[in-house]
Amino acid sequence: MIRKDYPDEGELIVGSVVKVQNYGAFVSLDEYPDREGFIHIAEIATGWVKRIRNHIKEKQKVVCKVMHVDRSKNHVDLSLKRVNEHQRREKVQEWKNAKKAERLMEMVSSRINLPVEQCYRDFGSDLIKKYGSLYAAFEEFVYDVENVRNDGFSGNWLDDFEAVARDNISIPFVEITGHLEVNSWLPDGVNHIRDALSNAEQSEFEDVEIQVKYIGAPKYVIAVKAPDYKIAEDELKKAVEKISEHIKKYDGTCEFHRKVEE
Repeated sequence: MIRKDYPDEGELIVGSVVKVQNYGAFVSLDEYPDREGFIHIAEIATGWVKRIRNHIKEKQKVVCKVMHVDRSKNHVDLSLKRVNEHQRREKVQEWKNAKKAERLMEMVSSRINLPVEQCYRDFGSDLIKKYGSLYAAFEEFVYDVENVRNDGFSGNWLDDFEAVARDNISIPFVEITGHLEVNSWLPDGVNHIRDALSNAEQSEFEDVEIQVKYIGAPKYVIAVKAPDYKIAEDELKKAVEKISEHIKKYDGTCEFHRKVEE
């Protein structure tokens, strides 16, 4: 797999603290072998840092923001305080996914009896370019391998890649869609339709996402993303009922189709 020699300024990195001094901490960059960064004490935490070891310790795994890179001096300046909790969690998960994807690629290479580096050359790098990361590519194979084929990928490796993906990747969310025809014959009917659709996008569950997209009056697509199909189906049904009940009050109709009617 082709890797960059240095991180980019502004990038978030995962590192391991190797040494803590009174003036700062040295961090090995987990995603960049043989590279080390430095966090000045002023970038450890907001406010005055009286004792640096109250904030950071040797062997601690940290997420830092890259502030400056000097390739000529092999020097990377990092900041710990400029990474919020949300960014930290997302980066750690991204890093874990990347490590898992590398292990899965080793399994693929073993199944097809090709060196890992050749797998990256033959199809891995193209998958990363297309889907953003190797882990996202494995996820795409679980979602629908036909989409991958339609994206132009082919070869004897596809079946083995799919098998490894399905055995090792769990998709945490599912998405289902339906088609709506919503009408209101009142002079201000468009406002009532907008209110009905907006109300339908509200769910009592934080991990459910409902979106209604305009196709062309009176047609819309409704999509529900949820942890599993049962919840998704229930939420889709409730959303359609909300639209129907609301629009009937304003001389309107709502028709729902799972697929586009020919």
